[in-house]
Amino acid sequence: MRDPKISIIVVAYNMARELPRTLQSLSTSMQRGLSESDYEVIVVDNGSTRPFDQNLCQSLLPNSTYHYENNSGVSPVAAINKGIERARGEVIGVMIDGARMASPGLLKNALDAAQLRPNAVIGTLAYHLGETVQMAAVKTGYCQAVEDTLLGSIDWQNDGYRLFDISVPAGSSAGGWFVLPSESNAFFMAKESWKRLGGFDEKFQMRGGGFANIDTWERACTLKNIEVIMLLGEATFHQFHGGVATNSPTSSWAEFHDEYIEIRGHPYKAPHVENIRYFGSIRTNQRKSVLESALALQSQVSPPES
Repeated sequence: MRDPKISIIVVAYNMARELPRTLQSLSTSMQRGLSESDYEVIVVDNGSTRPFDQNLCQSLLPNSTYHYENNSGVSPVAAINKGIERARGEVIGVMIDGARMASPGLLKNALDAAQLRPNAVIGTLAYHLGETVQMAAVKTGYCQAVEDTLLGSIDWQNDGYRLFDISVPAGSSAGGWFVLPSESNAFFMAKESWKRLGGFDEKFQMRGGGFANIDTWERACTLKNIEVIMLLGEATFHQFHGGVATNSPTSSWAEFHDEYIEIRGHPYKAPHVENIRYFGSIRTNQRKSVLESALALQSQVSPPES
């Protein structure tokens, strides 16, 4: 059996509600333009107190493998690196949060972009399900039950792009389609580029990895001889699961930033890239985001009106 063209690592911890939707969004019934043999999904369970049902994983995604890591720590970084080591595809993507559903063209467009530009890091924007970012929404009653009703209001199983209709850009993606985000929750590189990068830094040991994903994205974007490509019209959509950062009413930024400074020796700065390439297309129901992106760009070059 030939190796897949692209591998994606999905890390989960106690996500019995959220992970099935994520896996369904990554299945051939929803991902467009790929067959099962074209890609593999490597599910890494980072020590869940109740391990995910491996048979359910296989039924949702026959082209997936499930790995339970009996990890005594709270950071998923080591588990991610083990997933990268297991990957057989020449292009490898990482989703640090298994609660994030994928848009239908995510894998095909990432693969096509990587084949056009082998020395590239390919990123996507992040969205939150709901009418506002979830760290704010939780303060006004947003919860799993509300989200279940919201998802039940659209036929996302037959058209995953409908998820844009019930979501908003995450804070890291607030600039819209044409501003490099400070973080990408699904990004891809060639296997060789992952080796040059050294994977995720296992010094990040805080809950959820702290700034590990932000750090890896920044290092990838500024890696020598790398090109940065952002996928237009594709994104991940965060489900509410009580996460330590996204779903907490109180911010963990300060403690995460302290660990970052201890590891890197300087305060965090978002990646600065001179040239960004764009790949893909924008659909009709994403035009509002395009307008918001244009306004965000305008605000960066023009003083605000008094």
